[in-house]
Amino acid sequence: MSQKVSPRGTFLKIADAVKSQIEANPEMTELPSVANLMSAHGISRGVALRAFGALREAGIAEPVAGGRWRVLRGSDDADRRPLADRIAEIFVTDELKVGVPFPSASALSERFGVARPTVAKVLNKFEAAGLLSESRQGKPRTVRALPDREERPEP
Repeated sequence: MSQKVSPRGTFLKIADAVKSQIEANPEMTELPSVANLMSAHGISRGVALRAFGALREAGIAEPVAGGRWRVLRGSDDADRRPLADRIAEIFVTDELKVGVPFPSASALSERFGVARPTVAKVLNKFEAAGLLSESRQGKPRTVRALPDREERPEP
């Protein structure tokens, strides 16, 4: 067989090398940047991005704001659903009724570990959909309607 390197498998080899780095360093929380990976392995940007994609599919890493990638470990049990879905679940889990106060953006940002402006954007969408009352300074939002639950078949 030929000893030539197959360009098709290069990204998988890079992903394996990064995976080895992660396993060797339990303190590692962030993957190298695309530029660092390109420089260290002499690869193109596309190959580096495909390697990150392979790590994502394997559940080893996830993208974060700013074009960076975060290492996921077995101990990471964070809810990966979109924030809007997690906040919408509050209607059911907190057994909210029409007319009761909805948790504040500050309380929700602490509860979900995200920035308050990010939560405020979701709450504004709920307001536009008619689920929550208008936001006013010093006044809590109240539940105006309950979201319809789609019936989904059990897996």
